[in-house]
Amino acid sequence: MEAFESFVSSINALVWGPPMLVMILGVGLFLSIGLKLMPVLKLRAGFRLMWKGRTGAESEGEIPPFQALMTALSATVGTGNIAGVATAVFLGGPGALFWMWLTALVGMATKYSEAVLAVRFREVDERGAYVGGPMYYIRNGLGKKWAWLGVLFAIFAAVAAFGIGNTVQANSVADVLNTNFNLPHWITGLILMTLVGLVLVGGIKRIGQVASALVPFMAIAYVLVGLVVLAINANQLPSAIAMVFTHAFSPVAAEGGFAGAAVWAAIRFGVARGIFSNEAGLGSAPIAHAAAQTKNPINQGMVAMLGTFIDTIIVCSITGLVIISSGAWTSGETGAALTSLAFETGLPGFGNYVVAISLAIFAFTTIIGWSFYGERCIEFLFGVKAIVPYRVVWVLAIPVGATINLGLIWLIADTLNAMMALPNLVALLLLSPVVFKLTREHFEKERSLGVNH
Repeated sequence: MEAFESFVSSINALVWGPPMLVMILGVGLFLSIGLKLMPVLKLRAGFRLMWKGRTGAESEGEIPPFQALMTALSATVGTGNIAGVATAVFLGGPGALFWMWLTALVGMATKYSEAVLAVRFREVDERGAYVGGPMYYIRNGLGKKWAWLGVLFAIFAAVAAFGIGNTVQANSVADVLNTNFNLPHWITGLILMTLVGLVLVGGIKRIGQVASALVPFMAIAYVLVGLVVLAINANQLPSAIAMVFTHAFSPVAAEGGFAGAAVWAAIRFGVARGIFSNEAGLGSAPIAHAAAQTKNPINQGMVAMLGTFIDTIIVCSITGLVIISSGAWTSGETGAALTSLAFETGLPGFGNYVVAISLAIFAFTTIIGWSFYGERCIEFLFGVKAIVPYRVVWVLAIPVGATINLGLIWLIADTLNAMMALPNLVALLLLSPVVFKLTREHFEKERSLGVNH
């Protein structure tokens, strides 16, 4: 087992090395410049489109645009926002939060482009369902000679889903409920398995309904409690924000239980955990956006880019600033336990329960969101007949994930994330002229019609 773990560690160091981080940030930056910073400048218009998209348009697709965003957010707002941010700060220091922000700002252009291509190149399967995502835009956009790249993406994503979207989530919930409520890991596993199974029976329509009910509620509740803690720590907030910026570019010394970190650690863990949290560039979210009831790829892209903004700029920032302003980051704790301690410091006797319940709901929605991603990848590889067996294996993996060691799971999930990103980033670069052309034509048409975003 130790040999296997060191083997995975060496692959992880390779795939998350400087070339990968440069590629993720580089592709995001390239798309941002090509789009003339449109995703950041049109943020308000994106929120307006999201609000309008709560009911399905009379258009082809499975679920309303708002539900597509909530399904994508259900898969991204998960342990990455609670445990992932804490791990980044523990390993990289407060400066890691700055690099998470940067990843998110360029990641908005990445997420926008993914969704535009997903809607533009989606297909209708034999059941009449709308299917899309990187594997389809690679095959339909780049042509047959690139089809192997789409197959690679589908394989990596179908397997990675069991890490990032299933076992990691189940394990985090089991850990946090055991710590706070003394609930045995196996009981958490069985409860999660039952709840997820009930949702999956209804397919994407049920997933969309559950996600659009739970995601806004849980995200708003978590952010509000976080703001209360930040108000309590108000006198520490200016120095916390200053530390985020200074330690993004200068090493942070060992202090208390914090081992010290070089600037490279802040960049590496900030970017890696930022991607783990908002999934921009991974190619997962466009699978959900391809199911949206829309004829307009640009509008769905503008709704999609909000996912990165909400996930990282809002939710992750709250977690990171609570951890830094409370001083808990030097305690020696890491992961969800660190976030728990930070909230508990601000709200004694209450804060740790907020984190426990938030994490449980976040992780539950992530498991249902990612089941859909894995399912679509398996369908691409083996056809519709493979969906039900995949669902069965998915549900059975939950109690297994809840009861085994987390360290190796995090490592495998992290490694497979990078493997998924590679084919998707190549496709985004090669198909970027399509994104730029569609965007330019859309806004030129709006200007000629006098539509003002």
